[in-house]
Amino acid sequence: QVQLVESGGGLVQAGGSLRLSCAASGRTFSTLSMGWFRQAPGKEREFVAAIRWSGNRYYADSVKGRFTISRDNAKNTVYLQMNSLKPEDTAVYYCAAGSYSDYPAAYDHWGQGTQVTVSS
Repeated sequence: QVQLVESGGGLVQAGGSLRLSCAASGRTFSTLSMGWFRQAPGKEREFVAAIRWSGNRYYADSVKGRFTISRDNAKNTVYLQMNSLKPEDTAVYYCAAGSYSDYPAAYDHWGQGTQVTVSS
């Protein structure tokens, strides 16, 4: 079993930055692939970024060049650095652990989510 706890969300103006953190416990973190997803009101959960246990990473086209996913295996934590934020980035952001994929169904464990609101 894996427990995930996100933090770092908040309110920011367009063009600003936030860094989300996701602390993992319960299983050897270094063997896990991790992902970030987001869900806006009335919309389906969508892929944001993923990082393999080996460090390979990829991004949704909508965030490429603005967001960076990283991990610190010594701290059992994965991060999402978000720069040049836009109002359309407003959503609840979820951390997930599972297979290296952009499909939510590939992930077995989810955090509770953290709200990110970008004002125009």
